[in-house]
Amino acid sequence: MESDIEILSEADASMRKLRIFGIDDREDENGRRRIKDVEVYVPIVCGSIAFYLGKKATEYRTHKWTVYVRGATNEDLGVVIKRVIFHLHPSFNNPTRVVDAPPFALSECGWGEFKIDITVFFHTDVCEKKLELSHVLKLNPENAYGPIPKSIKIPVVAESYNEVVFPDPFESFVARVHNHPAIQISNIPDGLNLPPPGVADTYYLMEKGDTKEHPLSPWFLKFSEVEELFKLTAARQKVQADIAKLKRQLIMVDGQPEGLESSSGYEC
Repeated sequence: MESDIEILSEADASMRKLRIFGIDDREDENGRRRIKDVEVYVPIVCGSIAFYLGKKATEYRTHKWTVYVRGATNEDLGVVIKRVIFHLHPSFNNPTRVVDAPPFALSECGWGEFKIDITVFFHTDVCEKKLELSHVLKLNPENAYGPIPKSIKIPVVAESYNEVVFPDPFESFVARVHNHPAIQISNIPDGLNLPPPGVADTYYLMEKGDTKEHPLSPWFLKFSEVEELFKLTAARQKVQADIAKLKRQLIMVDGQPEGLESSSGYEC
């Protein structure tokens, strides 16, 4: 396999569906077992919100901004994500910022737009690989026609949606998130006995790190339509695959020579 990350679909540059491959072993050194042919879907939003400081602005401090990684429906991602590292512009003091607990966000002041590289680390039973994301910090408001006047009341919001897919997950991971309201799990085998989660290890018992009451939550974008778009895309791809399969079967039938009958190979 050439890459550990596969782009499954891409509605546009700000909407992606990614599959992250882990180690192929069905059981790791800690005795944790993987569940074959099951997939866990985790919707993640990467974004920033910037407020213009108006009369309080100085030459090098024109905006106050926050960059973050959050759940698409503002649910706690702490059951999946262990750590997020934000790589700021080198002009900042300590440009590599580490956030070890949800909500995964940091705030700063500045005057320029720049690309922020973001490294997402998952819990060990989620995925051994890290996810690398990029986000462009936006400070200046604009619409389809170009720049528009700055406002101290309305921030500039820039967000992108990533649906991360974990194939063949560990049983312990599935046990921890199977009741999570924002995480979907496909193809769970009938009669599967999941191991009991650890103490305070389920979504409803963990300390909540959701962003539903975050001060910036009124400005977060809504991504329910994006999730529906990916579901429709997946359904359409399945239909197209079924049609292609039927066409191949018809070609095989139509191409069978006349008079050829299936038999045991012996004449009557």
